[in-house]
Order: sequence, then structure tokens, then C-alpha cells
Amino acid sequence: MKAFVVEHYGKDGLHAADVPRPQPGPRDVLVKVSAASINPLDKLVRDGEFKQLLKYKPPFVLGHDVAGTVTSVGSAVRGFNVGDEIYARPGDLRIGTFAEYIAIDEDDVALKPATLTMAEAAAVPLVALAAWQILVERAGVGPGSKVLVHGGAGGLGSTVIQLAKHLGAHVATTARGSVEDLVRSLGADVVIDYTQQDFSTVLSGYDLVVDGIGGDNLMKSLSVLTPGGLALGVAGPPDAAFARQLGAPRAFEAVLSFLSRKVRWAARKAGVRYSFFFMRASGEQLTHLADLYNTGALHPVIDTVFAFDETPQAMAYVEDGKTKAGKAVLSLD
Repeated sequence: MKAFVVEHYGKDGLHAADVPRPQPGPRDVLVKVSAASINPLDKLVRDGEFKQLLKYKPPFVLGHDVAGTVTSVGSAVRGFNVGDEIYARPGDLRIGTFAEYIAIDEDDVALKPATLTMAEAAAVPLVALAAWQILVERAGVGPGSKVLVHGGAGGLGSTVIQLAKHLGAHVATTARGSVEDLVRSLGADVVIDYTQQDFSTVLSGYDLVVDGIGGDNLMKSLSVLTPGGLALGVAGPPDAAFARQLGAPRAFEAVLSFLSRKVRWAARKAGVRYSFFFMRASGEQLTHLADLYNTGALHPVIDTVFAFDETPQAMAYVEDGKTKAGKAVLSLD
């Protein structure tokens, strides 16, 4: 089958290749891929940013989001049948959606939302799971909560806005002025044009900040939190809990604790909390999220659809910041 493979770590490491079609294990479903999508995590994995913790060994197939059709199932699979249309974010160390076929553990798979096309469904697994785990599991967002999400027009930001609003929260976001109408249509109550205003001078009393930018933006985000509020960093710096989540050796906990010491110290001084966030695969959560897409509570935001052969161009498009809103999708159909 054709796939896009990381032959070596680095920006020039992704190439098209002919590789064997995967053989599903007893708990796997084999999926004929109809569509995949690009995430910032693809760049990080391709470049080896997490290679000490996520030990992918080149050559490996890249890609974290998929929608497609089940073509065979393992002997122990009970929840899926040949012909089922599914969507998934495969588990860590089982990625590989930039390919014509992928074998995925059935626990990481859910039936595709019936109201979405394959391209739309491929745009949402990673960001939808991240939004759910941030807002519901980590922050317990509900009616009366105040949430600030940076980059509200992005794939994650646009999903966080919608889900937070569905949960009853007041939502603020930072975005370019050109996409204000879009993010307001998604549910944002307050929109700060970051090219014109400093959010930290106009916002206060927020329970949760979701930051995918890092650096000074993350440090300033601490100042808008209410006492005890939580800043979740998607772009880093990673902390000791991340090492524990991945089951890394204890030595890595000390290293990541050191890397995150500045922001954690600043958070403690301000009477707030900081935590790094890294999502995990979950077919059960995707099943619940499919209901929200089917009822219209959530909907995908897609910037551009690329042909599968254009995967390197799609990666460059995202890396170069050319997306105006939402996700870049790869179509194999």
C-alpha cells in the first residue's frame, strides 16, 4: 500500500513509500482509509520532539486522525463489523493514518457520526478528544464557568469553544480580527483581536485558560485566572505528570519538572495552577462525541482538503501558518 513514512527525524524526513498492508491483531480492526487530517502533533513527532518519550523507530507511518471503512476484524473484536464506517485517533505508538490502510485497537475506534462526511469526520478525533478531556475531565467545566481559549479559529480552539459553550460556560478567545465572525458563530462571547489588544489587560476572573502558544503568552495567561484557576498548556512546557502519563522512567519526571519549573513557580506565586496537557485515545469518548456532532452541538471546521498525494504540501501548509480556520484534511476517496 501507499503511505507517507518518516524515514528519519526532521523536516525533510517524510516521504511517500510502498509498505506492507498491516495485519490486524486479535483486538484490531483493519480500516481502509478514506480521509485523514493534519495536526501540530504530526510535525512534533516527525521532527523527533518527543522521541525520548514516544519511541517511534523510523521508518514509521505518520498521522493521528482517520475516518474510513472496516475491511476486516480480529478474532477477539466484538464491537465492529466489516463495512462499518468509523473514525479514530489511534493510540500512541499505533499511529499511521497517512496510509491506505491502518490497523487500530477496537478500544480506540468509534462509529463515524452519521451526519458527517468522511473528510469532516477525519478532521475531528484528536481535537474533539482533547477538548473533552480538557473541559470535562481536567477542568470540570459547567454552567457559570469562564473559559479562555487562545487561537479560537484553529482546529483545537474552534472545538473547545463549541464544547465549552455546550457545557454552559462563558467563553473568551483570542483570534485575528478577520475570523471574529466565525469564532462568534461557534459560541465565543468575547473575542480579543490579538493583533490589536493584549488580552491580559482586558480579561480577568477566568477559571480555565487553554493555551496552545506557550512562552510569554502562557505566562500572561496566568494573570487572567481567578484564584485557584487552571492554565493548561498544550504547547508546553511538559511537566512530570506527562512523563507519568506515558509510563516513562522516573528520571524523565525530574527532567520535565525542571523544564516546567518557571511557569509552575509563577503559577504558585499567583495562586493559580499550571499543567501540561497531552490527549489520549478513547473510542468510548468518541462515541459520546459522535452524538454531539449528530445533534449539531458540535461541527467540524475545515480549512482545505488536499489529495492524499499532496500530504507533504498539506504538512507545509499547516506548518507555514497558512490555515485561516480549522483543519487541513487529506482525502483518499
